[in-house]
Amino acid sequence: MSLEPFQKSAALSLGVELEMQLVNTHDYDLAPYAEDMLRLMSKIPLPGAVVPEMTSSMIEVSTGVCHTSSEVLGELTQIRDALVKSADKLNIAVVGGGTHPFQQWHERRIYDKPRFRELSELYGYLSKQFTIFGQHVHIGCPDADTALLTLHRMSRYIPHFIALSASSPYVQGQDTAFDSARLNSVFAFPLSGRAPFALSWDEFTVYFNKMAHTGVVKSMKDFYWDIRPKPEFGTIEIRVFDTPLTIERASALAGYVQSLGSWFMNDQPFMPAEDDYLVYTYNRFQACRFGLDAVYVDPATGNHMPLREHILLTMDQIDRHAGSVGASASIDLLRRSVENNDNDARWLRERQNEERLLAEVIRQAADRFRGSGPGDRRA
Repeated sequence: MSLEPFQKSAALSLGVELEMQLVNTHDYDLAPYAEDMLRLMSKIPLPGAVVPEMTSSMIEVSTGVCHTSSEVLGELTQIRDALVKSADKLNIAVVGGGTHPFQQWHERRIYDKPRFRELSELYGYLSKQFTIFGQHVHIGCPDADTALLTLHRMSRYIPHFIALSASSPYVQGQDTAFDSARLNSVFAFPLSGRAPFALSWDEFTVYFNKMAHTGVVKSMKDFYWDIRPKPEFGTIEIRVFDTPLTIERASALAGYVQSLGSWFMNDQPFMPAEDDYLVYTYNRFQACRFGLDAVYVDPATGNHMPLREHILLTMDQIDRHAGSVGASASIDLLRRSVENNDNDARWLRERQNEERLLAEVIRQAADRFRGSGPGDRRA
């Protein structure tokens, strides 16, 4: 199995995928309605795609190729409205968030599709525990070497993406004390973590061929890295985001990625180095555990600072690029979130502190996804 050639794509183009929860409207537990939802959604003309995911209580929606975060929002709005309409017909609800707060993993059913059956046989109970929900952002790169350079530059900002999207504080009915507990499930897989440090496609191809020769991997899909190249699309794919509770935040996160990408490709602000990864898993853990209250270790200087401060400094650095790609509104939305210490994990905890009932929290989160409900701050 050889690595496919890196396709041409428009630099800084965007694509967004969202894994969504399907819940019943009785006790707001996950409900195995993926097949029914896919049937109804297939009748509605939409941009992008709607496809099954590993278990039958989740589906994945994706935009087409977009060029601005406002275009992402426009497409996600159409998809969201169709999801809500279809869910209402089935008397279920669609919810964001990186984990379902109280579902029991052993009750999940693997969706009947050859690849999912194969993964279930390989990974056993981990497959059902993979009923977690992420946002993936693809960013177009003009060539393969730029893609790898951008991937390793972007790796320094993985803690930003985790903290800004964190929406998985609850697992199996318990507050985990993590803002993003979802990524702990991803780390259980043997091919998760970070991509190897290769800055040329030739070098990366050598690595891939060695891995393919071992029989461990057949394609790029077998790598569960935090960021991976997607040669068939001409993109890199960032995979650490929890699915946000609203499409507005999902679109803003895509705008942030695009602004960073513009900075990297146009200004070449720094050269990534293998030593960047000395603090990678520490920074990643801090962001998962503490969200916006995390400590960030600068890989270049070794300085420790509040992650919140590093995000705001970065937003100032990329302000001009955000303007040039039409993402200023996205950055403003996320900046307010940082200044107010206000991510989705905090919203979920605040609702639970008020309601003392996770089913009611999910009901309100479903309202929030559709664009209404208590505490809805449109981000």
